[in-house]
Amino acid sequence: MAKTLRIEPITRIEGHAKVSIYLDDSGEVREARMHVVEFRAFEKFCVGRPFYEMPGITNRICGICPTSHALASVKAGDAIMGVAIPPVAAKLRRIFNWAQYVQSHALSFFHLSAPDLLLGFDHHPATRNVMGLVQKYPDVARRGIRLRGIGQEIIRILADKSIHQAWAVPGGVRQPLTAEKRDAIKAMLPEAFETIGLATGLLKKSFDQYSSDVEVYDFPSLFAGLVTPEGGLEHYDGLLRFSASDGTVIEPGIANDRYRDSIEEATEDWSYLKFPFFRAHGPYNRAEYSGMYRVGPLGRLNVCDFTGMPRADEELAAFRRLGNGRTVTSSFHYHYARLIEILFALEKIEQTLNEKDILDDWVRAEAGVNRLHGVGMVEAPRGTLIHDYHVDRNGLITDVNLIVSTGHNNLAINRTITNIAKRYVRGADVSEGMLNRVEHGIRVYDPCLSCSTHAVGKMLLQLQVVSPTGTVVRDLRRG
Repeated sequence: MAKTLRIEPITRIEGHAKVSIYLDDSGEVREARMHVVEFRAFEKFCVGRPFYEMPGITNRICGICPTSHALASVKAGDAIMGVAIPPVAAKLRRIFNWAQYVQSHALSFFHLSAPDLLLGFDHHPATRNVMGLVQKYPDVARRGIRLRGIGQEIIRILADKSIHQAWAVPGGVRQPLTAEKRDAIKAMLPEAFETIGLATGLLKKSFDQYSSDVEVYDFPSLFAGLVTPEGGLEHYDGLLRFSASDGTVIEPGIANDRYRDSIEEATEDWSYLKFPFFRAHGPYNRAEYSGMYRVGPLGRLNVCDFTGMPRADEELAAFRRLGNGRTVTSSFHYHYARLIEILFALEKIEQTLNEKDILDDWVRAEAGVNRLHGVGMVEAPRGTLIHDYHVDRNGLITDVNLIVSTGHNNLAINRTITNIAKRYVRGADVSEGMLNRVEHGIRVYDPCLSCSTHAVGKMLLQLQVVSPTGTVVRDLRRG
């Protein structure tokens, strides 16, 4: 009979997840699977809505990622209207997006991952959380909370709200930046730069103690992310590039509306989360991870040639020394990549605020329906986000396809937890530290399960160990 062990606190991921570990006849791990078990069907209930309502609807998919969904949606709207938005509107949208990177990456690193990295995977679960971090590293915790607050405050200054904003619209943005708001944002940047320097130093000091874990998270795959036409790091408006584990560019740049030429989505009957894969390496075969690619901070830093900002490029060079000099293939280093992207975002915000036209008041282009199809693609903090809309001549949505960051990473997440389970699980003997390692194997990707399948309810992780006959021999739950 299956035994149940309840462990507190609840897992530090966003949404619902269940992990099954399947054993072979000798009791060794054959495979691990992450099941995502809840959804709200945004793609279906958006049908019939006007395309200009989509930013307000889709940014309510998630309270962590509303800025990213709003920007992907308004870019799809721009395409349907067939407009080039005013230059300053594009700059303000970029600042909006970089501020999202600051707040979201800070949340992931300081609140969700730092308890593992600074306290240890085997630390007692009652205090292996942000409150335990406050007790042992009060200055680090305070600065992390403050850094996320700075990102949220920049978003609020631009859009009058920090969550579920109605500021970004098809054609541009609703209101320009004032000198007072510009100066308020600039005043916060020195503190943010100081905090990211502290966090980067602490993370680097922890690398030695996690060398064996870094190895478990290391496997070959493709990587994907937006780049500028010159190959630089891009978060808002670029070409989708794919590269191999050795750094070889296998697809130099796909226009946003041609993403289906390279990406296909598969399904499995045990998860509501789809399994996107690189079509040229198909057909889909999950057991062999055919066409698997990784997106997000690790993917973006691997596919770009440079960041274009001095401090971020210096850290990028150090980051690449953790791999083959070009590509870092261990997912453990998503944490470091996030900190580099915060640094990059802060540098870009500072640079853009100093541009002479940043206070221009022409921030919106007006138009109606000029095309019946529009694709909006941005780099959300967790990875490439695609909004694909078809409309009728009245601008009413007839079809929607959303591919979110966690979906792109689905195959890689399953590969990661399989590697971890094979290293640490022996039969039904599952320790608390091992359970946390499996969680961390998911957590490094910073999954947003509400975005990927539109989950409802509180966070939950359930782990089951399954015998070759299908019998559940161990059932562990958080939540």
